Amino acid sequence: MNMKKIVFLMVAVFVTTTAFTPGTVTTSASKQMAFENGEWFKFRIHYGVFNASYAELKVNNARLKGKPVYHIKGKGKSTGLLHLFFKVDDTYETYIDRETVKPYRFIREIDEGGHTKDIQIDFDHEAGTALVNDKKNKQQTLVNIEPYTQDMVSAFYHLRNMVTIETLRLGDEFTLPMFFDKENFEFKLKYLGEEIIKTKFGEVTSLKFRPYVQSGRVFKEEESLTVWISKDANKIPLKIKAKLAVGSLTADLESFKGLKHSFQILASK
Repeated sequence: MNMKKIVFLMVAVFVTTTAFTPGTVTTSASKQMAFENGEWFKFRIHYGVFNASYAELKVNNARLKGKPVYHIKGKGKSTGLLHLFFKVDDTYETYIDRETVKPYRFIREIDEGGHTKDIQIDFDHEAGTALVNDKKNKQQTLVNIEPYTQDMVSAFYHLRNMVTIETLRLGDEFTLPMFFDKENFEFKLKYLGEEIIKTKFGEVTSLKFRPYVQSGRVFKEEESLTVWISKDANKIPLKIKAKLAVGSLTADLESFKGLKHSFQILASK
């Protein structure tokens, strides 16, 4: 398998695949937010038996073009043996409306073994367009987008906020319009039910989901991903497992702070 694709999974797994928690696409978000200023997550990512990288997500209050927004920044870095042979330093950012959680700007800056990208996307939801600024290649492209489109980071926060746990039913499926680089696509997710899982913090009741992915060079099959989020008002990502074409990947919540709601732990570790 292409090494760059493996590394991308390891450093961005919690700002991509876990972004697709369940929800209903609407024009505005619930007034009862699942997150707030100061929320921070850190994840440990393993490729097989190796501790491959760490990823972080942080929420801060900010303003963009005079509008009050949440500035959300995700970072992923290689570690251990991987870092010695294949250095990775990735940053993903989004600026979202504090009430509707619509993205206004998305930034992707990556360096994966010398493979670099520097892309900024500005969304105009009224016009239904996304302006893609490829800073590395000095190119700008205007692309039409679907209504309620999210970027790969804003989707995580949008759908955490929109999900209604009480109405979930086994087998429910959800879709969300996404935009990444220069492409529109639809992501699909299936609810698999509740499960009590062991975490670093103790046993936690979780909601289990199956994001559908494209089988081939990276993933072993269409149903290769499994994601667990907490069954509480925070709806935070706890764990993800991926069966890859070569090997497997696991990511676990390592530490957190600034949660808006109480984190429900059944039993301390």
